[in-house]
Amino acid sequence: MIFIISDDQGYPDLGCIGTKPVLTPNLDKLAAEGVRGASFYVTWPACTPSRGSVLTGRYPQRNGLYDMVRNDLVNYGYVYNAEEYATSPEMTLGLDPKEVTLGDMLKKAGYATGCVGKWDMGQAKRYLPLQRGFDFFYGHGNNGIDYYTHERYGVPSLFRGNVRTEEDKGSYVTDIFRREALYFVNENLGQKPFFLYLAFNAPHAASSFSEGTVAGKKRSGGPGVQVPEKYAALYQDKVKDEKLARYYGGVTCMDEAIGALMDTVEKAGQKDNTIFIFMSDNGGSGNGGNAPLNGSKSTMWEGGLRVPFIARWPGKLPAGKVTDEFITALELVPTLLAATETPAPEGVTLDGFNMLPILRGEASSPRKDMFWQRRSDKAARVGNWKWLESAKGKGLYDLSTDIGEKTDLSKEKPEVLKMMQDQFAAWRKTMDETEPRGPFRDY
Repeated sequence: MIFIISDDQGYPDLGCIGTKPVLTPNLDKLAAEGVRGASFYVTWPACTPSRGSVLTGRYPQRNGLYDMVRNDLVNYGYVYNAEEYATSPEMTLGLDPKEVTLGDMLKKAGYATGCVGKWDMGQAKRYLPLQRGFDFFYGHGNNGIDYYTHERYGVPSLFRGNVRTEEDKGSYVTDIFRREALYFVNENLGQKPFFLYLAFNAPHAASSFSEGTVAGKKRSGGPGVQVPEKYAALYQDKVKDEKLARYYGGVTCMDEAIGALMDTVEKAGQKDNTIFIFMSDNGGSGNGGNAPLNGSKSTMWEGGLRVPFIARWPGKLPAGKVTDEFITALELVPTLLAATETPAPEGVTLDGFNMLPILRGEASSPRKDMFWQRRSDKAARVGNWKWLESAKGKGLYDLSTDIGEKTDLSKEKPEVLKMMQDQFAAWRKTMDETEPRGPFRDY
């Protein structure tokens, strides 16, 4: 099983969708040979909580990781020394060790488990993948990094296992993750069942200071997506914006890495035995927009929450199917447990369901609602109704006729507005009554 998650890749940013010049032939092939979800949602509009839900199958408010794990002084050009970094949020916060991850579940079932790329759920040893059900880890424990120095605002950030490493400094990180993913797959392919969680940092902008940054002042914008020139050059006659050309190039380079994994599996005769899952962790940012959706990463609009999703399992899932059924990242853990005939962990509430029948077209999605909260920003989808109340906008929208959230129906449909707000309050009450989880909750 190969589960791939990209970083800040927008809803329309696949070549097979056809609205942008982005080249993704391998992801397009996955979609042509599998099922693409057109109404697939993540649990949070930015990295950390979204990825925590992917690996636990639980709302961020239930597993406790419902905000970002990051140092905010970098916003003001501040470079942490080693002692300061050791006691900073990026080193002391993470996914509660009591949470059971998909790695834990599949390892217990006899799978070889590997994690390559962006972990983003804590860097202290107790939080790192080798302590969370994974046999193998090469990647970074924090948020976005520089693609070449592998630093996050001056701090070396790559780990091999539990130990920081600078062995690959200077090499392009997507290529490194490709190499390590291929190593793990080749070690296990045809030998024993395996689960690879391949979490790219592409096409997230590089987390490095620009030359104009001055310590103590609000930092100026960074370099955007870093990419070898040959990938940016593919787009320089198609788009006028250099940063957008590099964004597309970053997606295409990542797509090539995914293609290498697909080729390796196929040449080994294991294509029919290998599930591929692909998704983005949240909506696109710096990607030229998420039309027809409104908004982007960090917002409660559809453009922040609805993301690309592809599942391929030859013979078990149909080829070339696009489903508009209402499904979410909360469905991933129950689905992969069902696919591998692995029992769910005892005493753990999972917030999703097995979506294999929905992907096959054998059933309608049983999901009727979904809720989101990021501090004071709130949103809910119930049926085709979408409600949000946030600093960047609010309103009530009918997604069946208004996917772009252009027409606020709050005044025309006060009874629906109240129903949405009441359902959100009921969900919030349920989350508050769950067993406390850290690191943010007061308990």
